[in-house]
Amino acid sequence: MLGLSARGVARWRKEAGGGDKRKGPNSPPPQKLTPEERQRVVEIIVSPEFRDLSPRQIVPHLADQNIYVASDSTMYRIMREEGLLQHREPSKARESRRPDEHVATGPNQVWAWDITYLRAPTKGKFFYLYMIVDVWSRKIVGWEVHPEESPDLSKALIEKTIEAEKADPKRLVLHADNGGPMKGSTMLATLQRLGVVASFSRPCVSDDNAFAEALFRTLKYRPGYPRKPFDSIDASIDWVTGFVYWYNYKHFHSAIRYVTPDARHSGAEKAILANRHKVYVAAKARTPIRWSRGTRNWTPIGAVRLNPVKHEVKTLPLALS
Repeated sequence: MLGLSARGVARWRKEAGGGDKRKGPNSPPPQKLTPEERQRVVEIIVSPEFRDLSPRQIVPHLADQNIYVASDSTMYRIMREEGLLQHREPSKARESRRPDEHVATGPNQVWAWDITYLRAPTKGKFFYLYMIVDVWSRKIVGWEVHPEESPDLSKALIEKTIEAEKADPKRLVLHADNGGPMKGSTMLATLQRLGVVASFSRPCVSDDNAFAEALFRTLKYRPGYPRKPFDSIDASIDWVTGFVYWYNYKHFHSAIRYVTPDARHSGAEKAILANRHKVYVAAKARTPIRWSRGTRNWTPIGAVRLNPVKHEVKTLPLALS
């Protein structure tokens, strides 16, 4: 993996304490900037004329003045080495902090929701599908189709879904993106009144709301999804009604050991998966020669994490002695 000879390493261990004897190039590359040229690049970058511009802006500005000192990639490298690679525009830098991690260990603890467009008969017009999915079970717990996006409609759907699911709002996290219906004052006031914890994605980062995005992809790639616009809002409601029934009660979801979302949401998955395990154990007992390993894992999926924290893997230095 390191491109080292085992004999070479053994020889190093016998010489001068076993240090790393690899050598880099004996001379600098011929195209390397001289100290004077490097200093000039730094002076240009921090000059009043260019200090608010990125290297990709600086290079063409210099070219218009018949000046070339270095490529933009070289300028970026020098800026990193000199500690100059900071936000250089007068506007506020975009915040990139990841949303908080939320862990669901059962139903009605973490919900994700979003709104997607359904094409209407008039070109450029849409119906709006509001949909809430339980992160733990993947069950669609609430949905409605409306002719407009509105915080008031969002508020009403959330309240109706909490009541229908008999969920404890003070133990519920509701995750959404940064759209107006999600962050409107009416919506936020309702969540605060109910005690629901509001969670939001970063701007323009769809992966932060992956459960809702994946659900909408399944919906729009489902066989039978209309390739033409819906004739009316009633037609769109009828189609979504059929999809929700199939998704919740017929669809074997790959992320939850191929049980239906309703089976997991209601707790029936334990008996279903236990029976599958018995079937596989019996099959292996009948013809063990066909099984080189254990049977398929039919253990129920445990906790589900929304926007899980990524832990950095620390790499230890190579020890040659």
